[in-house]
Amino acid sequence: MNARVFGALLLRDVTVARRELFSFLLRTGLQPLLFVTVFGFLMPRMNLIPRNYSTLVIPGVVALSVSMAAIQSVALPIVADFGFTKEIEDRLLAPISTTLVAVEKIVAGMIQAVVAAAFVLPMARLIMGPISGLTFAHAGLLVLILLLGGAACSALGLWLGTSLQPQQIGMMMSVVFVPMVMFGCAYYPWRGLSVAPVLQYAVLINPLVYISEGLRAAMTPNVPHMPIAAILGALVLLTALFTALGLRSFWKRAIG
Repeated sequence: MNARVFGALLLRDVTVARRELFSFLLRTGLQPLLFVTVFGFLMPRMNLIPRNYSTLVIPGVVALSVSMAAIQSVALPIVADFGFTKEIEDRLLAPISTTLVAVEKIVAGMIQAVVAAAFVLPMARLIMGPISGLTFAHAGLLVLILLLGGAACSALGLWLGTSLQPQQIGMMMSVVFVPMVMFGCAYYPWRGLSVAPVLQYAVLINPLVYISEGLRAAMTPNVPHMPIAAILGALVLLTALFTALGLRSFWKRAIG
């Protein structure tokens, strides 16, 4: 029974996302692709930055799309569902535990994160042209990083969505997203932060750091990156942490 209800809830979210696919891809893919156009296509051809910068940045751009898609696809609907319309009550009345209702949101966000990556990666490759060092020989690691990264950011989205009020959405964009993107090692390798040691270790709470470094290990292994074991371990720990925080916050809002 739990499996059937969980599957029905997941199918509903996937169907809604499919109907809004264009707006979803526009929302999650526009910023990464604009960055690719400027820093991966225009500026190298203007000789303002090295041409091999595209090798460094393409994993970060995909990581950025994964994190944005996962967080937004969970946090924004959750804020609306717990808002004035109280649409979440329909889910809570389903013959399934409240915990599984919340977990379903995380799984739906993870799926949408993978879809965003599958859209941004070929588009970025098309815009930038041939990329030195780019390989898909480690496809298994690539998929694993996408799934773990999507799960971590979806769980973060659950926590944020159940902690914020509708009028605080703008604050989430400025206080959470902007620092997360700027210090997520999407545009530079984590080892480069050795010039600021305090900052280098402060950013380790940011899941985008591990997604970016993990995708570099999978897609451009010749670029310096964190050890793969450290990346995978950190993503698992952050997923567990954000899931625990998100479930606790979800329970409080559900029974409040």
